[in-house]
Amino acid sequence: METYGKILLIAMPAFLALVMIEKLYAWWVKKEPFKNMDMISSMSSGYTNVTKDVLGISVSILTYGYMVEHWAVYRVESTFLTYAVAFVALDFSGYWVHRLSHQINFFWNKHAIHHSSEEFNLACALRQSISSFVNLFTFFLLPAALLGVPGQVIAVIAPLHLFAQFWYHTVHIGKMGILEHIIVTPSHHRVHHAINPEYLDKNHGQIFIFWDKLFGTFQEELAHVPPVYGITRPASTWNPIKINFQHLWLLIQDAYRAQSWKDKFRIWFMPTGWRPADVAEKYPVAKIDDPYHFQKYAPQSTTTLIVWTWTQFFFTFWLICYFFTFIAKIGTPQIFVYGGFVFLSVFAYTELMDRNPYALFWETLKNGIGLYLMVSNDWFGLRQWSEGAYYFTMAYFVLSTVIVAAFVRFELRKETPVSTQVEAVRV
Repeated sequence: METYGKILLIAMPAFLALVMIEKLYAWWVKKEPFKNMDMISSMSSGYTNVTKDVLGISVSILTYGYMVEHWAVYRVESTFLTYAVAFVALDFSGYWVHRLSHQINFFWNKHAIHHSSEEFNLACALRQSISSFVNLFTFFLLPAALLGVPGQVIAVIAPLHLFAQFWYHTVHIGKMGILEHIIVTPSHHRVHHAINPEYLDKNHGQIFIFWDKLFGTFQEELAHVPPVYGITRPASTWNPIKINFQHLWLLIQDAYRAQSWKDKFRIWFMPTGWRPADVAEKYPVAKIDDPYHFQKYAPQSTTTLIVWTWTQFFFTFWLICYFFTFIAKIGTPQIFVYGGFVFLSVFAYTELMDRNPYALFWETLKNGIGLYLMVSNDWFGLRQWSEGAYYFTMAYFVLSTVIVAAFVRFELRKETPVSTQVEAVRV
């Protein structure tokens, strides 16, 4: 937990810097619009994901350590070859977990957030799940366990394997020659994120593309079929916490409404998107049937709202950096209080991004809790670390409530979001 937090203190600023560089390049060189809200939503999803991971709020039904201890038929030393085997084993496991997440209704819920952006860029790589609390697929690491690859090796390789999947979320790199036959490239992953019928549920590989070729899920990016990004049931919100549970909520509602007990049970394990016929007829949901003619989600955003949202975003970044720096000192159970506050912060300012008047309630709740924590326990030792930071944070909690109240009073309306026509870009 503490070690992973220290790794993230280095990784987070690096990822945010790369996201900004790509955005500035797209805006300055390619003359693409700078879509602030989509970018902030994506990076805020990253906030929630890393906070959940650092807190370790998930359990495994079958642990890797158990498999190594009881099922290993061979024991290997921690050499370079061991790390290579672990990397390939993780990628094999990742392919199947990824594929099942696309193909089974229940498992799609934990992955939908990653596909929810209607843009494709480095920022959308940070849209990662917080809705998975039980790890069910550890058994896909069985090949590594049988070879006796130590659990410590897997623990080292796992974050490296995850971080290595960041770079190929971009439209600014074309096809890469011979590498197209070996590793997952931006071209391969553009196909994976596309909702075009030709591209749906293809290219599940994470580092190596040969798994898709071996198991029949490979699709090359076609020059005459420009990818269109998103999910076929649009999220229609910037709030990453809501997006994480949208599909699950639909499944719960459908299971409750279904007349057939068979449908109530099988809906969870049917192909992604399946709904009982009686429920689908009575309770239709919005779905994109033509990927070339639909409206992207784009509520009105004034310059002042954009500036304030960036302010909220970077203040939350400061809170997370403090959290990861002093997580050992904060200790249990206080780390869960702090983590919950981070989630509440993201929820509050992304509700304002959605122009939801109830954002004032969430902002007031967040800042009220924040002020209570300032007074009752010195904001987890902040005053001892920096008197200036302590008073700055307290002032923010007060001013933030006033500013959001002003937005709700003078700017927000419950209007239908103004959207933009989708534009398919050839690469």
